[in-house]
Amino acid sequence: MSVLLLLLLKACTYVGCNPTIGDVVVDRYSIPILCPREVKSGDYVRYHYNVTFQDGKTFDSSYERGAASVGQTGQGRLIAGIDKGILGMCVNEKRKVTVPPHLAYGSLGAGDVVPPDSTLVFDLMLLDMWNKADLVVTETVSSPRDCKRSVKRTDFVRYHFNGTLLDGTPFDSSYNKGQTHDSLVGEGWLIKGMDEGILGMCVGETRNIIIPPFLAYGEKGSGKEIPSQATLVFNVLLADLHNPKDDITVENQVVPEVCARKSVAGDYMRYHYNGTFLNGVTFDTSYQRNNTYNTYIGMGYVISGMDKGLQGVCIGERRRVTLPPHMAYGEQGAGKDIPGSAVLVFDIHVIDFHNPKDSVEVHVTHKPEVCNLTSDVDDLIHYHYNCSLLDGTRLFSSSDYDNLQDTVLGADKVIDGLDEGLRGMCVGERRTVIIPPHLGHGEKGATGVPGSAVLHFELELMDLQKGVPEGYLFVWVEDAPLELFQAMDINQNGEVPIEEFGEFIMLQVAEGKGRMKPGVDPEEIIADMFRNQDRNKDGVIVAEELKLKVEEDKERMHEEL
Repeated sequence: MSVLLLLLLKACTYVGCNPTIGDVVVDRYSIPILCPREVKSGDYVRYHYNVTFQDGKTFDSSYERGAASVGQTGQGRLIAGIDKGILGMCVNEKRKVTVPPHLAYGSLGAGDVVPPDSTLVFDLMLLDMWNKADLVVTETVSSPRDCKRSVKRTDFVRYHFNGTLLDGTPFDSSYNKGQTHDSLVGEGWLIKGMDEGILGMCVGETRNIIIPPFLAYGEKGSGKEIPSQATLVFNVLLADLHNPKDDITVENQVVPEVCARKSVAGDYMRYHYNGTFLNGVTFDTSYQRNNTYNTYIGMGYVISGMDKGLQGVCIGERRRVTLPPHMAYGEQGAGKDIPGSAVLVFDIHVIDFHNPKDSVEVHVTHKPEVCNLTSDVDDLIHYHYNCSLLDGTRLFSSSDYDNLQDTVLGADKVIDGLDEGLRGMCVGERRTVIIPPHLGHGEKGATGVPGSAVLHFELELMDLQKGVPEGYLFVWVEDAPLELFQAMDINQNGEVPIEEFGEFIMLQVAEGKGRMKPGVDPEEIIADMFRNQDRNKDGVIVAEELKLKVEEDKERMHEEL
């Protein structure tokens, strides 16, 4: 047996398809397919009608007056024939009810309009029905798999809805307005039936809510769209939910095994995020831009909930932070993407953070047993390195090149933090060095290095040549000879040509008594030193011309004073 046939049989069980009730004749000429409820005695009804005499002449019509008729059945408030003829009707049903005089206006008639002993024919269309015993009826159409929280009194909700009268006539829709309806629950902001019907809903749930007139707009109705005594039907989709007393919530934490320190107010952080609403719709993501979001935390540079949610995290940590609107963008929202009073959900991955007061961190991972020399300012060193971000992203490596990396420490050849981290090393020593961005590549970054990035270096010192102070080409490791010119004038002829000068300098280096500037061709150093001492440019140095650089510096300072 088909569902349609069952429904039609059900609709005919109360009064029959075209029954006669006493002397009242009913012609049910249009019956809706679905009829969840039929009029019973004591119900209130709202209906349109045309009334004619048997000759077809109309004498009254609710359509012409522009307002449906409202009355209660079984209480003598309707003419007896209608009281009987309307029983068993379904909403949207149309029927003709023929009422004999004794069940209409009888032998007296009704003034000049209805003559005595008139049989009346009512063409009825039922728009609405309810009973004072009715409750709010809810039906869940769909619900999310995961419901961690449901609506309670004093919660604030954002929801979409389509609103219709019981006969299906639409009166309002949030979808047409392009924005949710936002309200506190249980505080009188909503009609009583909605206050009740929305309780227990989960974000993402769709629910049908049927509200009787006395829990809706009652006798007054609302504007032109909702008439007096109208039952309202809402199809509601809950988009958002929070309580004004809510704090942020942190969940889904993935914390790295090693956490040297946790972030505090005043730190500068780089992190990736996906931003969604409670219903899972994404409003923003740093991943699409392929750039981290960089900010100081705990100082008001970001919304207060994020300021709080980013404190106490470890580098590499992932966490989900849910922000109530009063700790996000509030009632105003933000631009076109974030509506007012929206709860925001951020899935965060902390790439790194630092404090502007941070210094270079050095961790020695291997030190040779014998270490007679350590690197210092002005030294020429050769070293291996691997450079990465704190999340492990590889940036550079000396293995990418044919030769070892070299630099003169203190000569501003590498970033300040690396220069510092390479000092005090023994040949063969290995260490890791963490460099904050203000000692690295700063806010702007560099080719291949993001702005404000903390850098992680793995270093191994392979070779060390002790250097000379800035401005020097040669220094004495031991005290210079008391009679320097005589020691330099090997053939004792009172003149020192460049060949003799070079032979003397190289002998001092070979015997460990002096040291030339590393990384520069010795012949160039000797030539420069000779030019400096050959003051009259005659190709030889005599005793009167020879001065140590220390003595020259003292004379220059005296002249300046």
